Formats: sequence, C-alpha cells, structure tokens
Amino acid sequence: MGSTYGDWLRQQRELAGLTQQQLADAAMMTRSHIAHIEAGRRVPSKEDARRLDKALNTGNVLSSFLPQDDSTIADYFEPARHLEQQATEIREFALSLVPGILQTRGYARAVIRTAFPPRGDEECDRHVVTRLDRSKILADPVTPVVWALLDESVLRRPVGGQEVMAEQIMHVVGLVEAERVRVHVLPLGVGPYHLLQGMLSLMWFEDQPPVAYSEGLSIGKLHDSPTVVHRLQGAYDLALGDALPLKESLALMRAVAKEYGHHD
Repeated sequence: MGSTYGDWLRQQRELAGLTQQQLADAAMMTRSHIAHIEAGRRVPSKEDARRLDKALNTGNVLSSFLPQDDSTIADYFEPARHLEQQATEIREFALSLVPGILQTRGYARAVIRTAFPPRGDEECDRHVVTRLDRSKILADPVTPVVWALLDESVLRRPVGGQEVMAEQIMHVVGLVEAERVRVHVLPLGVGPYHLLQGMLSLMWFEDQPPVAYSEGLSIGKLHDSPTVVHRLQGAYDLALGDALPLKESLALMRAVAKEYGHHD
C-alpha cells in the first residue's frame, strides 16, 4: 500500500503529542499494530481506522482515506514476507508449487527461472538467496507452528526435473517426520473445492490480529479485514477436511518421491 498512509498516521500522532503506546491504549489496539501501520506493513481495518480517528480527533480522515480493498501491491509479496517472520502460526495452501518456506535450493532456482521476461544468472541467484532466507523461520524447533495443505498436483508437477523433485519432496517429508511442519495432501480425486482459485497463506500473531495473503498471476493481496480473514480461514478448514490424514499424506509423498527416482 506504500507508506503514505502510515506516514500520515505518524504525523498526526506526533502532532497530538502521543507515543505509539499512548495511541494504542486510546484506540484499544496494540503498540506493535500501530508500528506496522506506520511502517506501511499493515492496513488498519475500518473499525481500527474509526478508533484511530476518534483517538486523534481527526474526524473521519483516517477512515475516509483507508487504502481500497482492491488495491494491489507493487512488490506484492513484500508486506507478507515481513509478517511471515513475526507469525506464531502459519497455514499455507499451495495449488501448483511448493510453498516458499519449504522450498529447496534446486526447486527454488527452477521456479525462479520460469519468470518472464527471463532473469540473468546473477539476478536469479539473488532471488534464490531471498527465497531460502525465508525458510530460516523453521530453524526454531517450535515457532512458528506451520501447516501446509498441498494439492496433489504440487507433487506431480516435475519442477526442475526428476532429481530436484525427489529431493524437494523428501525435504518436506523430513520436516514432517521431525514434527516441524504438518502436511496434508488434497488428492486429485477430490474434484473442485473453494481454494482452487489460487494460493493462500494464513498467519496468526502474538500481539496483533491475524491476516491472510492470497496470490494469483502477477498479483498478491494482503487481507486485513476480520470478515475476509475469517471467510478465508473457513475455506481453508473446509478444504483441510477433504485432505488425506497426515500418515496417508506422508505415504503418498514418499511414493511420489520414489517415482521420481528417490531410493530409501
């Protein structure tokens, strides 16, 4: 959304002589939520904007100039990447590709090489490093709690070739067996389901409201509205109900890795 809205909020807060904590108390929000809005990483909900207007005596200015819900983000994943690092719980849904935080170097490189217009080797390397950097959140043995719901086509699409796919699938299997992530596969035989429209990431935090991030071709959207987030959480739960249980998902992943040439 850019930082203009956040800059304006900060200016109004400073003009009122309030600290972030004092504004947070007056608006019944958390200090970190205020900080994220001011930094341009979050969009306040309509209710939050109304409370901020009241706390700052700004009439309905913050509510009126709230970024539109259908706006897109130029570097559309950037705000979500920041939030991913702070989340205590992440639930991913992947329709066609392995989620970024679970990708291996070989797989990430193969995905990044599909960009159009094509990227040079140096730019490709930079993107791979950034992608792998995201997976560092899994270095902590407990936080964040990560669930991944994978459409079976994620396993069947040979990204980077047989060897890369075998390594990628067994990397995910290893994370599941180490009880670091929980993975469920939605079999192709399930037929259509609500999440088929694109990828989805749900995030929860210790001290701020949950968010959802959805992505399609060349567009990404961070959803902050409690109503929208709740609806997307419901869609995720419904799809999860159609997925294979953990043990069966693990067995299917091992079987597909074997088809790609992995040997135990």
